[in-house]
Amino acid sequence: MFTILISVFSLHSCKDYFDQNVNPNQVSNPSLPSLLSTATSKAGINSFNVASITNNFVQYTANPVASAAGDTYQIVDYTGTWDALYFAMADTKDLKTSAIAQGSSEYVGVANVLLAYNLSLVTDLWGAAPYTDAFNTSTLTPKYDTEEENYDVINTLLDEAIVELSKTNATLKLAATSDLIHGGDRAKWLKTAYALKARALNKISKKATYNPADVLAALNNSYTSNADDAGMASFVLRNNWATVARNNASLTLGGWLSEQLIDHLNGTTYGVFDPRISKITDPTSVPNNPSYPAYIGTVNGAGNRSNPPNNNTVKDENYISESSPWTSATAPLLLVTYAELKFIEAEAALATDPTRAYNAYLAGIGANMDKLQVPTVDKAAYLANPAIAVGAANLTKALIFKEKYVATYLNPEAWNDARRNNYQYKDFTLPANAALTSFIRRVAYPSGETTKNGANVPAEVPLSTNLWWDKP
Repeated sequence: MFTILISVFSLHSCKDYFDQNVNPNQVSNPSLPSLLSTATSKAGINSFNVASITNNFVQYTANPVASAAGDTYQIVDYTGTWDALYFAMADTKDLKTSAIAQGSSEYVGVANVLLAYNLSLVTDLWGAAPYTDAFNTSTLTPKYDTEEENYDVINTLLDEAIVELSKTNATLKLAATSDLIHGGDRAKWLKTAYALKARALNKISKKATYNPADVLAALNNSYTSNADDAGMASFVLRNNWATVARNNASLTLGGWLSEQLIDHLNGTTYGVFDPRISKITDPTSVPNNPSYPAYIGTVNGAGNRSNPPNNNTVKDENYISESSPWTSATAPLLLVTYAELKFIEAEAALATDPTRAYNAYLAGIGANMDKLQVPTVDKAAYLANPAIAVGAANLTKALIFKEKYVATYLNPEAWNDARRNNYQYKDFTLPANAALTSFIRRVAYPSGETTKNGANVPAEVPLSTNLWWDKP
Protein backbone atom coordinates (compact mmCIF):
# COMPACT_ATOMS: atom_id res chain seq x y z
CA MET A 1 0.00 0.00 0.00
CA PHE A 2 1.22 3.48 -0.85
CA THR A 3 0.74 4.79 2.70
CA ILE A 4 3.13 2.19 4.02
CA LEU A 5 5.75 3.01 1.43
CA ILE A 6 5.52 6.56 2.68
CA SER A 7 6.36 5.41 6.18
CA VAL A 8 9.31 3.35 4.97
CA PHE A 9 10.78 6.21 2.99
CA SER A 10 10.00 8.70 5.72
CA LEU A 11 11.89 6.68 8.33
CA HIS A 12 15.02 6.66 6.15
CA SER A 13 15.04 10.07 4.54
CA CYS A 14 12.15 12.06 6.01
CA LYS A 15 11.37 13.18 2.50
CA ASP A 16 8.39 15.50 2.35
CA TYR A 17 6.03 14.22 -0.31
CA PHE A 18 3.58 17.07 -0.27
CA ASP A 19 4.02 18.99 -3.51
CA GLN A 20 2.40 22.38 -2.96
CA ASN A 21 3.86 24.41 -0.17
CA VAL A 22 6.57 22.40 1.63
CA ASN A 23 10.17 21.72 0.60
CA PRO A 24 12.18 20.48 3.62
CA ASN A 25 15.80 19.44 3.51
CA GLN A 26 16.29 15.71 3.01
CA VAL A 27 18.38 14.63 5.98
CA SER A 28 18.85 11.28 7.71
CA ASN A 29 18.15 12.56 11.21
CA PRO A 30 15.80 15.52 10.97
CA SER A 31 15.50 17.74 14.00
CA LEU A 32 12.30 18.09 15.97
CA PRO A 33 11.79 21.66 14.70
CA SER A 34 12.09 20.57 11.06
CA LEU A 35 9.63 17.73 11.62
CA LEU A 36 7.29 20.14 13.41
CA SER A 37 7.39 22.56 10.50
CA THR A 38 6.46 19.84 8.04
CA ALA A 39 3.71 18.37 10.22
CA THR A 40 2.01 21.69 10.99
CA SER A 41 2.21 22.82 7.38
CA LYS A 42 0.65 19.63 6.11
CA ALA A 43 -2.18 19.76 8.62
CA GLY A 44 -3.16 23.19 7.31
CA ILE A 45 -2.85 22.16 3.68
CA ASN A 46 -4.94 19.06 4.33
CA SER A 47 -7.75 21.20 5.71
CA PHE A 48 -7.76 22.83 2.26
CA ASN A 49 -7.44 19.52 0.42
CA VAL A 50 -10.44 18.00 2.16
CA ALA A 51 -12.57 21.14 2.05
CA SER A 52 -11.93 21.32 -1.69
CA ILE A 53 -13.84 18.02 -1.90
CA THR A 54 -16.58 18.65 0.65
CA ASN A 55 -17.42 22.28 -0.19
CA ASN A 56 -19.62 21.19 -3.09
CA PHE A 57 -21.41 18.62 -0.90
CA VAL A 58 -22.38 21.28 1.62
CA GLN A 59 -23.00 23.75 -1.21
CA TYR A 60 -20.50 26.43 -0.36
CA THR A 61 -19.09 26.14 -3.87
CA ALA A 62 -20.48 24.94 -7.20
CA ASN A 63 -18.96 23.90 -10.49
CA PRO A 64 -19.68 26.32 -13.37
CA VAL A 65 -20.23 23.35 -15.70
CA ALA A 66 -23.54 21.47 -15.59
CA SER A 67 -23.53 17.89 -14.25
CA ALA A 68 -19.95 18.14 -12.97
CA ALA A 69 -18.95 15.00 -11.07
CA GLY A 70 -18.12 16.68 -7.75
CA ASP A 71 -21.39 18.58 -7.74
CA THR A 72 -23.66 15.70 -8.66
CA TYR A 73 -22.49 12.91 -6.35
CA GLN A 74 -20.68 10.86 -8.96
CA ILE A 75 -17.79 8.63 -7.93
CA VAL A 76 -14.58 10.67 -8.07
CA ASP A 77 -11.06 9.37 -7.51
CA TYR A 78 -9.53 11.18 -4.54
CA THR A 79 -6.25 9.25 -4.47
CA GLY A 80 -4.25 12.47 -4.19
CA THR A 81 -6.09 13.56 -1.04
CA TRP A 82 -5.83 10.09 0.51
CA ASP A 83 -2.08 10.06 -0.13
CA ALA A 84 -1.60 13.57 1.22
CA LEU A 85 -3.36 12.64 4.46
CA TYR A 86 -1.26 9.52 4.96
CA PHE A 87 1.94 11.36 4.01
CA ALA A 88 1.11 13.87 6.73
CA MET A 89 0.45 11.16 9.31
CA ALA A 90 3.68 9.35 8.39
CA ASP A 91 5.68 12.54 8.96
CA THR A 92 3.81 13.21 12.19
CA LYS A 93 4.50 9.66 13.36
CA ASP A 94 8.21 10.39 12.82
CA LEU A 95 7.81 13.58 14.86
CA LYS A 96 6.20 11.63 17.69
CA THR A 97 8.82 8.86 17.64
CA SER A 98 11.67 11.36 17.74
CA ALA A 99 9.96 13.40 20.45
CA ILE A 100 9.53 10.35 22.65
CA ALA A 101 13.18 9.42 22.15
CA GLN A 102 14.25 12.90 23.18
CA GLY A 103 11.81 13.14 26.07
CA SER A 104 9.91 16.20 24.87
CA SER A 105 6.34 16.17 26.16
CA GLU A 106 5.47 19.28 24.13
CA TYR A 107 6.42 17.74 20.79
CA VAL A 108 4.72 14.46 21.71
CA GLY A 109 1.54 16.34 22.58
CA VAL A 110 1.49 18.31 19.34
CA ALA A 111 2.17 15.16 17.32
CA ASN A 112 -0.83 13.47 18.93
CA VAL A 113 -3.07 16.45 18.16
CA LEU A 114 -2.02 16.46 14.50
CA LEU A 115 -2.40 12.69 14.16
CA ALA A 116 -5.91 12.93 15.59
CA TYR A 117 -6.77 15.76 13.22
CA ASN A 118 -5.54 14.03 10.06
CA LEU A 119 -7.10 10.71 11.01
CA SER A 120 -10.44 12.42 11.58
CA LEU A 121 -10.26 13.86 8.06
CA VAL A 122 -9.65 10.37 6.66
CA THR A 123 -12.37 8.55 8.55
CA ASP A 124 -14.95 11.32 8.05
CA LEU A 125 -14.48 11.06 4.28
CA TRP A 126 -14.19 7.30 3.76
CA GLY A 127 -15.24 5.59 6.98
CA ALA A 128 -13.10 2.54 7.76
CA ALA A 129 -9.41 3.14 7.06
CA PRO A 130 -5.97 1.83 8.08
CA TYR A 131 -4.33 3.27 11.15
CA THR A 132 -3.02 0.66 13.57
CA ASP A 133 -1.22 -1.15 10.71
CA ALA A 134 -0.73 1.83 8.43
CA PHE A 135 2.79 2.68 9.59
CA ASN A 136 3.97 -0.87 10.20
CA THR A 137 6.92 -1.32 7.84
CA SER A 138 6.56 -5.10 7.86
CA THR A 139 3.44 -5.03 5.71
CA LEU A 140 2.45 -3.29 2.50
CA THR A 141 -1.19 -4.30 2.86
CA PRO A 142 -2.40 -3.05 6.25
CA LYS A 143 -5.76 -4.05 7.63
CA TYR A 144 -8.55 -1.53 7.88
CA ASP A 145 -9.78 -0.29 11.23
CA THR A 146 -13.49 0.33 11.58
CA GLU A 147 -14.88 3.84 11.88
CA GLU A 148 -15.58 3.24 15.57
CA GLU A 149 -12.04 2.00 16.15
CA ASN A 150 -10.59 5.05 14.44
CA TYR A 151 -12.70 7.32 16.62
CA ASP A 152 -11.42 5.49 19.69
CA VAL A 153 -7.89 6.18 18.41
CA ILE A 154 -8.71 9.85 17.84
CA ASN A 155 -10.03 10.25 21.37
CA THR A 156 -7.09 8.36 22.85
CA LEU A 157 -4.60 10.50 20.94
CA LEU A 158 -6.30 13.66 22.17
CA ASP A 159 -6.42 12.40 25.76
CA GLU A 160 -2.71 11.61 25.57
CA ALA A 161 -2.05 15.02 24.04
CA ILE A 162 -3.85 16.70 26.91
CA VAL A 163 -1.68 14.85 29.42
CA GLU A 164 1.56 15.72 27.62
CA LEU A 165 0.67 19.34 26.88
CA SER A 166 -0.38 19.91 30.49
CA LYS A 167 3.24 19.33 31.51
CA THR A 168 5.38 22.43 31.87
CA ASN A 169 8.79 20.78 32.27
CA ALA A 170 9.49 19.53 28.73
CA THR A 171 13.18 18.87 28.07
CA LEU A 172 12.77 20.51 24.67
CA LYS A 173 10.29 23.30 24.19
CA LEU A 174 8.39 23.84 20.94
CA ALA A 175 10.35 25.94 18.46
CA ALA A 176 8.28 29.04 17.82
CA THR A 177 9.49 29.62 14.28
CA SER A 178 8.90 26.00 13.28
CA ASP A 179 5.38 25.76 14.68
CA LEU A 180 3.29 27.08 11.80
CA ILE A 181 0.00 26.89 13.69
CA HIS A 182 0.50 28.18 17.23
CA GLY A 183 4.00 29.67 17.11
CA GLY A 184 5.38 27.39 19.84
CA ASP A 185 2.65 28.26 22.36
CA ARG A 186 2.13 25.11 24.44
CA ALA A 187 -0.97 26.52 26.17
CA LYS A 188 -2.69 27.12 22.84
CA TRP A 189 -1.91 23.58 21.71
CA LEU A 190 -3.47 22.31 24.94
CA LYS A 191 -6.60 24.34 24.17
CA THR A 192 -6.62 22.94 20.63
CA ALA A 193 -6.48 19.39 21.99
CA TYR A 194 -9.54 20.16 24.09
CA ALA A 195 -11.21 21.89 21.11
CA LEU A 196 -10.79 18.84 18.88
CA LYS A 197 -11.95 16.64 21.77
CA ALA A 198 -15.15 18.67 22.07
CA ARG A 199 -15.67 18.44 18.31
CA ALA A 200 -15.19 14.65 18.32
CA LEU A 201 -17.50 14.15 21.29
CA ASN A 202 -20.18 16.33 19.72
CA LYS A 203 -19.96 14.57 16.36
CA ILE A 204 -21.62 11.48 17.84
CA SER A 205 -24.78 13.47 18.66
CA LYS A 206 -26.97 10.82 16.99
CA LYS A 207 -25.58 7.96 19.09
CA ALA A 208 -26.99 6.74 22.39
CA THR A 209 -23.55 7.31 23.94
CA TYR A 210 -23.63 11.05 23.22
CA ASN A 211 -22.97 12.97 26.43
CA PRO A 212 -23.40 16.77 26.20
CA ALA A 213 -21.82 17.17 29.64
CA ASP A 214 -18.57 15.69 28.35
CA VAL A 215 -18.66 18.08 25.40
CA LEU A 216 -19.14 21.06 27.68
CA ALA A 217 -16.37 19.88 30.00
CA ALA A 218 -13.92 19.81 27.11
CA LEU A 219 -15.09 23.21 25.94
CA ASN A 220 -14.43 24.67 29.38
CA ASN A 221 -10.73 24.04 28.79
CA SER A 222 -10.59 25.15 25.16
CA TYR A 223 -10.61 28.48 23.34
CA THR A 224 -11.61 31.74 24.97
CA SER A 225 -11.30 34.07 21.96
CA ASN A 226 -10.46 34.25 18.27
CA ALA A 227 -6.82 34.64 19.26
CA ASP A 228 -6.74 30.94 20.11
CA ASP A 229 -7.85 29.74 16.65
CA ALA A 230 -5.75 26.99 15.06
CA GLY A 231 -4.72 28.16 11.60
CA MET A 232 -1.71 27.66 9.34
CA ALA A 233 -0.57 30.77 7.48
CA SER A 234 2.90 29.99 6.15
CA PHE A 235 2.92 29.61 2.37
CA VAL A 236 5.45 29.52 -0.40
CA LEU A 237 3.24 31.87 -2.42
CA ARG A 238 -0.16 32.50 -0.80
CA ASN A 239 -3.16 30.96 0.92
CA ASN A 240 -4.52 28.16 -1.28
CA TRP A 241 -8.00 29.70 -1.43
CA ALA A 242 -6.42 32.96 -2.58
CA THR A 243 -4.86 31.02 -5.43
CA VAL A 244 -8.33 29.76 -6.36
CA ALA A 245 -9.61 33.34 -6.28
CA ARG A 246 -6.68 34.64 -8.32
CA ASN A 247 -7.14 31.92 -10.91
CA ASN A 248 -10.81 32.80 -11.17
CA ALA A 249 -9.95 36.43 -11.76
CA SER A 250 -7.65 35.22 -14.53
CA LEU A 251 -10.56 33.27 -16.02
CA THR A 252 -9.36 29.84 -14.92
CA LEU A 253 -12.87 29.69 -13.52
CA GLY A 254 -12.73 27.85 -10.23
CA GLY A 255 -14.22 28.73 -6.87
CA TRP A 256 -17.75 29.77 -7.83
CA LEU A 257 -20.00 30.10 -4.79
CA SER A 258 -23.18 28.08 -4.52
CA GLU A 259 -26.63 29.58 -4.74
CA GLN A 260 -27.33 27.88 -1.41
CA LEU A 261 -24.63 29.87 0.40
CA ILE A 262 -25.36 33.14 -1.38
CA ASP A 263 -29.11 32.95 -0.77
CA HIS A 264 -28.40 31.99 2.83
CA LEU A 265 -26.60 35.32 3.21
CA ASN A 266 -28.30 37.76 0.82
CA GLY A 267 -31.72 37.68 2.46
CA THR A 268 -33.40 35.37 -0.03
CA THR A 269 -33.69 32.32 2.21
CA TYR A 270 -34.10 33.81 5.66
CA GLY A 271 -35.31 37.33 4.96
CA VAL A 272 -32.27 38.82 6.71
CA PHE A 273 -29.32 40.34 4.87
CA ASP A 274 -26.12 39.07 6.46
CA PRO A 275 -23.28 41.64 6.27
CA ARG A 276 -20.73 38.83 6.19
CA ILE A 277 -21.53 38.31 2.52
CA SER A 278 -19.49 41.38 1.53
CA LYS A 279 -16.57 39.99 3.52
CA ILE A 280 -16.78 36.62 1.78
CA THR A 281 -17.22 37.59 -1.85
CA ASP A 282 -17.20 40.56 -4.20
CA PRO A 283 -20.41 41.87 -5.80
CA THR A 284 -21.11 40.65 -9.30
CA SER A 285 -19.99 42.72 -12.26
CA VAL A 286 -22.17 42.57 -15.34
CA PRO A 287 -21.38 45.16 -18.02
CA ASN A 288 -24.22 47.48 -19.02
CA ASN A 289 -26.58 46.03 -16.43
CA PRO A 290 -26.30 47.93 -13.14
CA SER A 291 -29.59 46.42 -11.94
CA TYR A 292 -28.20 42.88 -12.00
CA PRO A 293 -28.21 41.31 -8.50
CA ALA A 294 -25.11 42.12 -6.50
CA TYR A 295 -25.03 38.66 -4.98
CA ILE A 296 -26.10 35.60 -6.92
CA GLY A 297 -24.80 32.05 -6.67
CA THR A 298 -24.27 29.15 -9.02
CA VAL A 299 -26.75 26.28 -8.78
CA ASN A 300 -25.00 23.03 -7.90
CA GLY A 301 -25.24 20.64 -10.82
CA ALA A 302 -26.79 23.18 -13.16
CA GLY A 303 -23.70 25.21 -13.98
CA ASN A 304 -23.16 28.91 -14.39
CA ARG A 305 -26.00 30.82 -16.01
CA SER A 306 -23.69 32.37 -18.59
CA ASN A 307 -22.23 29.08 -19.77
CA PRO A 308 -23.05 29.36 -22.62
CA PRO A 309 -22.93 31.92 -24.20
CA ASN A 310 -20.30 33.79 -22.18
CA ASN A 311 -18.19 30.80 -21.13
CA ASN A 312 -18.00 32.23 -17.59
CA THR A 313 -15.92 35.22 -18.66
CA VAL A 314 -18.57 37.60 -17.31
CA LYS A 315 -18.53 37.79 -13.52
CA ASP A 316 -22.30 37.39 -13.31
CA GLU A 317 -22.17 35.10 -10.26
CA ASN A 318 -20.17 35.21 -7.05
CA TYR A 319 -16.94 33.40 -6.36
CA ILE A 320 -14.26 33.08 -3.71
CA SER A 321 -12.62 36.45 -3.24
CA GLU A 322 -9.00 37.30 -2.55
CA SER A 323 -10.23 40.48 -0.86
CA SER A 324 -11.89 38.45 1.90
CA PRO A 325 -10.13 38.19 5.30
CA TRP A 326 -11.00 34.49 5.10
CA THR A 327 -9.36 33.82 1.72
CA SER A 328 -6.76 36.55 1.26
CA ALA A 329 -3.18 35.74 0.32
CA THR A 330 -2.05 35.79 3.96
CA ALA A 331 -5.18 34.40 5.64
CA PRO A 332 -4.61 31.22 7.67
CA LEU A 333 -6.01 27.86 6.64
CA LEU A 334 -8.21 27.20 9.67
CA LEU A 335 -8.43 23.85 11.43
CA VAL A 336 -10.77 24.82 14.26
CA THR A 337 -12.01 28.18 15.54
CA TYR A 338 -13.43 29.80 18.64
CA ALA A 339 -16.61 30.64 16.72
CA GLU A 340 -17.17 26.97 15.84
CA LEU A 341 -16.69 25.99 19.47
CA LYS A 342 -19.32 28.48 20.62
CA PHE A 343 -21.84 26.82 18.33
CA ILE A 344 -20.82 23.40 19.66
CA GLU A 345 -21.43 24.82 23.13
CA ALA A 346 -24.82 26.16 22.10
CA GLU A 347 -25.84 22.77 20.74
CA ALA A 348 -24.56 20.81 23.73
CA ALA A 349 -26.14 23.15 26.31
CA LEU A 350 -29.48 23.70 24.54
CA ALA A 351 -31.47 21.01 26.37
CA THR A 352 -30.20 21.68 29.88
CA ASP A 353 -29.11 25.31 30.00
CA PRO A 354 -30.91 27.45 27.40
CA THR A 355 -29.36 30.66 28.70
CA ARG A 356 -25.83 29.33 28.27
CA ALA A 357 -26.78 28.00 24.85
CA TYR A 358 -28.20 31.33 23.75
CA ASN A 359 -25.22 33.32 24.97
CA ALA A 360 -22.89 30.91 23.17
CA TYR A 361 -24.98 31.18 19.97
CA LEU A 362 -24.70 34.99 20.00
CA ALA A 363 -20.99 34.80 20.87
CA GLY A 364 -20.38 32.46 17.95
CA ILE A 365 -22.00 34.88 15.52
CA GLY A 366 -20.08 37.79 16.96
CA ALA A 367 -16.75 35.97 16.90
CA ASN A 368 -17.21 34.96 13.28
CA MET A 369 -18.14 38.51 12.31
CA ASP A 370 -15.06 39.82 14.07
CA LYS A 371 -12.92 37.27 12.24
CA LEU A 372 -14.38 38.47 8.95
CA GLN A 373 -13.86 42.12 9.99
CA VAL A 374 -17.52 43.06 9.74
CA PRO A 375 -17.96 46.72 10.80
CA THR A 376 -19.17 47.10 14.38
CA VAL A 377 -22.36 48.88 13.40
CA ASP A 378 -23.31 46.14 10.93
CA LYS A 379 -22.52 43.46 13.47
CA ALA A 380 -24.69 45.13 16.11
CA ALA A 381 -27.59 45.56 13.69
CA TYR A 382 -27.50 41.90 12.67
CA LEU A 383 -27.32 40.66 16.25
CA ALA A 384 -30.26 42.91 17.18
CA ASN A 385 -32.48 41.71 14.35
CA PRO A 386 -35.52 39.90 15.83
CA ALA A 387 -34.89 36.94 13.52
CA ILE A 388 -31.47 36.52 15.17
CA ALA A 389 -32.08 37.86 18.68
CA VAL A 390 -34.82 35.33 19.46
CA GLY A 391 -34.13 34.99 23.18
CA ALA A 392 -33.06 31.92 25.12
CA ALA A 393 -36.56 30.44 25.24
CA ASN A 394 -36.89 30.47 21.45
CA LEU A 395 -33.43 29.25 20.44
CA THR A 396 -33.60 26.09 18.34
CA LYS A 397 -31.08 23.64 17.00
CA ALA A 398 -32.05 24.78 13.50
CA LEU A 399 -30.95 28.35 14.32
CA ILE A 400 -27.67 27.11 15.77
CA PHE A 401 -26.91 25.04 12.67
CA LYS A 402 -27.99 27.91 10.40
CA GLU A 403 -25.43 30.25 11.93
CA LYS A 404 -22.74 27.61 12.27
CA TYR A 405 -23.08 26.97 8.53
CA VAL A 406 -21.71 30.47 7.90
CA ALA A 407 -19.02 30.25 10.59
CA THR A 408 -17.55 27.04 9.13
CA TYR A 409 -17.35 28.40 5.59
CA LEU A 410 -14.64 26.45 3.68
CA ASN A 411 -13.93 24.18 6.66
CA PRO A 412 -14.14 20.37 6.27
CA GLU A 413 -16.19 20.17 9.47
CA ALA A 414 -19.14 21.76 7.65
CA TRP A 415 -19.89 18.50 5.83
CA ASN A 416 -19.93 16.61 9.12
CA ASP A 417 -22.46 19.11 10.44
CA ALA A 418 -24.57 18.86 7.29
CA ARG A 419 -24.76 15.10 7.71
CA ARG A 420 -25.51 15.32 11.44
CA ASN A 421 -28.22 17.84 10.57
CA ASN A 422 -29.53 15.57 7.80
CA TYR A 423 -29.01 18.48 5.40
CA GLN A 424 -32.01 20.20 7.00
CA TYR A 425 -30.98 23.75 6.17
CA LYS A 426 -33.81 25.83 4.81
CA ASP A 427 -34.26 25.43 1.03
CA PHE A 428 -31.35 23.00 0.84
CA THR A 429 -32.06 20.71 -2.11
CA LEU A 430 -30.29 18.01 -4.06
CA PRO A 431 -28.03 19.36 -6.80
CA ALA A 432 -29.46 19.44 -10.30
CA ASN A 433 -28.71 16.24 -12.26
CA ALA A 434 -27.75 14.40 -9.06
CA ALA A 435 -26.56 10.82 -9.49
CA LEU A 436 -28.17 9.89 -6.15
CA THR A 437 -31.76 10.21 -4.99
CA SER A 438 -30.62 11.36 -1.53
CA PHE A 439 -27.79 13.46 -0.15
CA ILE A 440 -24.22 12.19 -0.26
CA ARG A 441 -22.88 10.69 2.99
CA ARG A 442 -19.38 9.41 2.11
CA VAL A 443 -16.87 9.24 -0.74
CA ALA A 444 -15.63 6.18 -2.62
CA TYR A 445 -12.30 4.58 -1.77
CA PRO A 446 -9.58 5.90 -4.11
CA SER A 447 -8.33 3.84 -7.01
CA GLY A 448 -4.76 4.06 -5.76
CA GLU A 449 -5.78 2.25 -2.61
CA THR A 450 -7.95 -0.39 -4.26
CA THR A 451 -5.07 -1.17 -6.62
CA LYS A 452 -2.42 -1.55 -3.92
CA ASN A 453 -4.44 -2.88 -1.00
CA GLY A 454 -7.60 -4.18 -2.62
CA ALA A 455 -7.86 -7.29 -0.47
CA ASN A 456 -8.38 -5.12 2.61
CA VAL A 457 -10.45 -2.30 1.16
CA PRO A 458 -14.05 -2.68 2.38
CA ALA A 459 -16.70 -3.60 -0.15
CA GLU A 460 -17.92 -0.42 -1.79
CA VAL A 461 -21.26 0.85 -0.57
CA PRO A 462 -23.51 3.52 -2.11
CA LEU A 463 -22.34 7.07 -1.51
CA SER A 464 -25.68 7.65 0.21
CA THR A 465 -24.77 5.17 2.99
CA ASN A 466 -24.38 6.84 6.39
CA LEU A 467 -21.16 6.66 8.39
CA TRP A 468 -21.47 5.08 11.85
CA TRP A 469 -21.75 8.41 13.69
CA ASP A 470 -24.34 9.60 11.15
CA LYS A 471 -26.97 7.10 12.34
CA PRO A 472 -28.47 6.08 15.71
